Amino acid sequence: MTAKLSVLNQHLIDPEICIRCNTCEETCPIDAIVHDSANYVVKADVCNGCMACISPCPTGAIDNWRKVAKDEAYSIDDQFTWMELPAQGTIAASMEAANDAAPAAEEAVSPTTEAPVSVSTEAKVEVDTARGAKVPPWSAAHPYLNLYTHKKPITATVQGNYRLTADGTSSDVRHIVLDFGSVPFPVLEGQSIAIIPPGTLPNGKPHHARQYSIASPRNGERPGYNNLSLTVKRVEDEDGKPAGVCSNYVCDLKKGDRVQVIGPFGASFLMPNHPRSNLLMICTGTGSAPMRAMTEYRRRRRARGTTAPESRSAQDTPPTGKLMLFFGARTKEELPYFGPLTNLPKDFIDTTLAFSRQPGQPKKYVQDALKERKADVAKLLADDDTYIYVCGVKGMEDGVLEALAEAAGAGWEALWTRLKDEGRLHFETY
Repeated sequence: MTAKLSVLNQHLIDPEICIRCNTCEETCPIDAIVHDSANYVVKADVCNGCMACISPCPTGAIDNWRKVAKDEAYSIDDQFTWMELPAQGTIAASMEAANDAAPAAEEAVSPTTEAPVSVSTEAKVEVDTARGAKVPPWSAAHPYLNLYTHKKPITATVQGNYRLTADGTSSDVRHIVLDFGSVPFPVLEGQSIAIIPPGTLPNGKPHHARQYSIASPRNGERPGYNNLSLTVKRVEDEDGKPAGVCSNYVCDLKKGDRVQVIGPFGASFLMPNHPRSNLLMICTGTGSAPMRAMTEYRRRRRARGTTAPESRSAQDTPPTGKLMLFFGARTKEELPYFGPLTNLPKDFIDTTLAFSRQPGQPKKYVQDALKERKADVAKLLADDDTYIYVCGVKGMEDGVLEALAEAAGAGWEALWTRLKDEGRLHFETY
């Protein structure tokens, strides 16, 4: 009997699209993903094809596969040197042909599984090892993804660079406006882009792109214009010296400067489109960017409804759902968008601010504010039209979930599962 030849469906990461955000390595339950200063790669002898890393990846770089002879799998060292993925080789095709002629009972196996690895869409959707949803809200608009890559970035022109935090504070947060001219760059609230800083790494390779959430709604920072805005914090070391290559580059940009952009990214952290949906938004610092985008989209929609002709029926301009925001920072002076935020109508958005270092006041974090208002939060959680968005430092996740559980009461575990399954609880933390 002829033994069936062993073919491996090797899992690879596309270095052209990958923005080195570390999401895949953090997500992998068996430590099959590692990285060096250049690339993130998958260990062929460890990966079991569980698909846990697929959905969380913001760019889709993680979802790449090549059929290879099992004993000729691409090594870790090979993958670390790649600037782009190799093409599918011909060896795999000839081996598959040989396998088709082999006895059906003798199935090929991947290195760590007892059955061939499946990469079906259905399998991807079923895997959910994270705390939030892997699917977007049912009414979210269809996002465009990866229109521009490392190999073919788009050039944007800086229209403005404004400091959001008070002068003299240690937190230098900037509002950056980028214009794309006549080149299409469609985005949605909750998506992100990446900027490629100039210069090279010590090994001579170009700097990796850095990812930033979009802070403007889908129709532009200025309505009707092909532009968008970002909320970027300057990264410094303990001595106050520049530490973040891209953050300092972006924070120092001047009007008229040209930058290289890739993206857009993000297929699940999207806002619902049906107007009666409620948004419960919880953020810290620059995590306010997607919340600003969603809030501004709703504000503009509300303004259009308010100014609609009297002859238009209520059905033509249905009311927007409730907006509730919990926003945390060290002090009032370090809170991005503090002024514009406090000027929003109270009947439009219910805002609670939490300051952890405000002089003369006890420390308060967003999770503390959530618990203080758990009765109001509970009302939103009881509404099937409520969608929850959490963005900011990763350390806030435990406290936020604990506060939501306290508000929901005994039914939290079942509700948590529903929120994830229905695309109604989203985390974007770093």
